[in-house]
Amino acid sequence: MNTSAGGLHYQLSGPPTGTVLVLSSSLGCDARVWAPLLPHLPDRLRVVCYDHRGHGRSVAPKGPYSMGQLVRDTETLLDDLGVGACVFLGQGLGGMVGQALATKRPDLLRALVLSGTAARLDTAAIWQARATAVQAQGMAAIAAQVLKGWFTPAFLRSPAAAPWRDMLLDCPPHGWAGCAQAIAGSDFYTTTAALRMPVLGLAGDRDALTPPDLVRETTQLVPHAQFAIIRRAAHLAQIEQPEALAQHLTGFLARHDLLAARAL
Repeated sequence: MNTSAGGLHYQLSGPPTGTVLVLSSSLGCDARVWAPLLPHLPDRLRVVCYDHRGHGRSVAPKGPYSMGQLVRDTETLLDDLGVGACVFLGQGLGGMVGQALATKRPDLLRALVLSGTAARLDTAAIWQARATAVQAQGMAAIAAQVLKGWFTPAFLRSPAAAPWRDMLLDCPPHGWAGCAQAIAGSDFYTTTAALRMPVLGLAGDRDALTPPDLVRETTQLVPHAQFAIIRRAAHLAQIEQPEALAQHLTGFLARHDLLAARAL
């Protein structure tokens, strides 16, 4: 187990001199969701996976949290690791953190990949209602709804869905609610439109949580950004279609000459 000075649990894999790829997860997920993707990535990448505060094995103080706190957590982690610049792949909540981090610390990001995320996600009232339900009733209050968004019906009916259902139910309710409240107060339309770096948007064609048109809209805020749809996948495309996600990511990195070695 590795924990940064800021209290985030993280995992490292790949060669020390590889291009750094940071993987930042969706609400309710921890670093384990990236395990299916790792074998399909170029072996020259140095991969950092981490858990948001309130998730997995990271610190889980009482909420609510702010997006600023989540961004500072990630910033502290990358500074602790000595990451001079990285490719940041954020999914859902992680994509919002990535957008904010790219604005605050452009020196830390060589490129941004937005998977199943947007500049704004639902309304503050919706997120507050979800947070209140989870705080009162636990993760079971929203588990069925979330899982239907994470996976296609066929995958959700299969035994392969069980570990991910357990991961969601194991998430500390106050941690989930704290991060939900951070999402509630976030709107990055103006700041994301001001970004000037390589950006790739990815969306599962069956993602009901962040439909492809929503992801495309955010991606197109950035000049010259690219967008791709991953077929036969819902929100957590790296679990259902890891090879396809890896192909889109690798092609993007190659087009922007982002596979050259950088030390970590």
